[in-house]
Amino acid sequence: MLGAKKRKAAGPAEAGGRAQWASRIGLILAMAGNAVGLANFLRFPVKAAANGGGAFMIPYFCALVFLGIPLMWVEWTMGRHGGVHGHGTTPGMFALLWKHPAAKYLGALGIALPFVIVVYYTFIESWTLGFAWFSGTGKYFGLTTRDAMGQFLRGFQGVEQNQFFASWLPLLLFLAITISLNYYFLRKGISKGIELLAKVGMPVLLVFGVVLAVRVLTLETPASGVSTVGAGMGFMWNPDFSQLGRATVWLTAAGQVFFTLSLGMGIINTYASYLREKNDVTLNGLTTSMTNEFSEVILGGTIAIPVAVAFFGVVETKLIAAEGTFNLGFQSLPVIFQKIPMGQIFGAMWFFLLFIAGITSSVALTSPAVAFLEDEFKWKRARAVNTVFAVMAACLVLVVAFFKFGFLDELDFWAGTFGLVVFAAIEIVLFSWVFGVKKGWKEMHLGADLKVPKIFKFILKYVTPVYMLTVLGGWIYQDAIGKLLMKGEDQSRHP
Repeated sequence: MLGAKKRKAAGPAEAGGRAQWASRIGLILAMAGNAVGLANFLRFPVKAAANGGGAFMIPYFCALVFLGIPLMWVEWTMGRHGGVHGHGTTPGMFALLWKHPAAKYLGALGIALPFVIVVYYTFIESWTLGFAWFSGTGKYFGLTTRDAMGQFLRGFQGVEQNQFFASWLPLLLFLAITISLNYYFLRKGISKGIELLAKVGMPVLLVFGVVLAVRVLTLETPASGVSTVGAGMGFMWNPDFSQLGRATVWLTAAGQVFFTLSLGMGIINTYASYLREKNDVTLNGLTTSMTNEFSEVILGGTIAIPVAVAFFGVVETKLIAAEGTFNLGFQSLPVIFQKIPMGQIFGAMWFFLLFIAGITSSVALTSPAVAFLEDEFKWKRARAVNTVFAVMAACLVLVVAFFKFGFLDELDFWAGTFGLVVFAAIEIVLFSWVFGVKKGWKEMHLGADLKVPKIFKFILKYVTPVYMLTVLGGWIYQDAIGKLLMKGEDQSRHP
């Protein structure tokens, strides 16, 4: 139990010691890279536009303040505490908080969930790398309708063979490159691999994001378009307060905060385990959250939806948003890139931005499984990484082969949506009620550079758990039961 015995501070990574971050900026960028992913630039604008526009930001920021930021501090604190005791994953961390045999089994979700997610996430990530190449080379240029781009996308994904792709070879090539890059950075370790990726990748991502946002805001009314970027910004941000009466809007906002901050995945815990005992977690955790919010709200909210409205109009953009994030990013925007000056360059920037956002997240998603084998089985990093990637490759075969039957969507719901809410609910109950918010608060402020307002003690103990359990109950009632019973599912459906 914390405070019951004197703990030995972690030293530099030497023989038998755990790896550590080389610099604070590297740590923050790595944590931000973990959080900043495809959801920031594809999922957020679609969800906001479909759920009240500017009004959506009310439940969004409520979820951020009462759910996102408190859980971010909890996971940083749990991670550092676990790392000091030699545990880089949640089974060991939960056992430190709760002296019960069940704790480790509950903590195992923090390894299983991110691993399941990274299997299909890496597949999507490879699409962004492929489309960055297709944009730069102009391969899809000449396909000026969304239907044609839909055929192009389905051909690349292996859903169908058509005039654009006669085999799965291009898909498998970009998937192999994506897996190899993930493998390289994980094999190199914390400071020389993951931290290096973050130090290079995150500045590039932010620069590309700012350039694209500025280009959208300065785009003149397109001759081939039907509206303006100003109208697009209005569609994105003008509040429709009538939407706030719908429970699903509040659940969607909470789910978006969850997904975008990578909460309930066990990733933040693992990254924080490489901290020293008195490294700050309060200011670092808040900085990570704010970096992610800038990328999502400012950049993600400015690029995709406004430019789609300018070229397709509000009515068709609503239809695009209803069809899902992939249709926006991989069908609609490529059509637009063909209609603006230097479209090949901006298209390549857009998809490479998505790839960087993806790889910084997928490396993080793979880390808990690697850390578990290193810490609990005392394997060398090379052996741990090799084993994890061998299993991942085998699982990817299933995702690729059964993608057209909706296999990826099923994994995303159970692991990437419902599972995250369940796991985070367990975390907050263990931290605030089993371990105790008083001891947790003391641990959180050990070496802190930021004194968290005391009101958050009350929020951590009462508001966040109630919020979490309400969200969980809402998911079970509105989504999980229907999903389990396959209500409204067409068994003969093909994408």
